[in-house]
Formats: sequence, C-alpha cells, structure tokens
Amino acid sequence: MFEALLNRLTQAQPEQLPDADARLALTALLVRVARTDGTYAGIEQERIGRIIAARYDLDPKAAAALRGEAEVLEEEAPDTVRFTRAIKDAVPYEDRIAVIEALWRVVLADGVREAEEDALLRLVASLLGISDRDSNLARQRVSAG
Repeated sequence: MFEALLNRLTQAQPEQLPDADARLALTALLVRVARTDGTYAGIEQERIGRIIAARYDLDPKAAAALRGEAEVLEEEAPDTVRFTRAIKDAVPYEDRIAVIEALWRVVLADGVREAEEDALLRLVASLLGISDRDSNLARQRVSAG
C-alpha cells in the first residue's frame, strides 16, 4: 500500500519528501513511539490526532484518517534506524526539532515515562541529527507547556 513512499524513504539518497508523504512519515514515527512500550493507549492516539491536526491544520476527521494511514505505514516501515535516518535526510532541521517535541508530547501523554520510550527517543533524536541537549530542551518545553 505504501510501497512507493517506503522506497523513497529507504533509497540511498532520499530526496525532499512531498508534503503529503512527509506528513504521513512523520505521523508514522509518532505512532511508532507511542507503540514502543507495548501499549497504544487511547490517550496517545488522541494526542497524536491533536498534534497532527494542529501541525497540519486538519479537522478531526482528516487527522483521524491520517493517523489511521500512519498506523498501517508504521507496521510496514523498516526498522526504526533506517526509517528515521531516511526522514532525517528528507526533512529540514527545523521540522526535525518540532518532530522531537511532538514525540515527547506523545511519550508524556499517558503521564508515564517508560524506559523503552526514553531509549527510543534518545535513538530517534540521534538518528534525526538532534543532540541530547536539544532533545532534553524539547522535552522541557513540552513538560512546561
């Protein structure tokens, strides 16, 4: 179903993604982080919906549809390392910082920071080219806001 997007994400030199593909790929990354602890809670799904609705100016129905597509893509996507490195090469730095903030919003949605989630966030931040310091600052902004 998402073969063309997955091929673009995993090619040797990924190019800038079209907006629709970037939305889908980044939403799939949010889903992957939410599923990390083995629980994909309703509050995490709602948080993802609110994040993408605000980020992409979507109504709730469109946000739910995008999240649904992203859930399928996340299941089909390659391992986190290849998937995230491809996003790094295809998404501008400023957007990657915003992605880290969004990921922290999802991790903190249920009020519990699991070790698996922290480990994945450290990996994802590194693979996206975001320093531990910048990731921690993003987490602090999310916690404070």
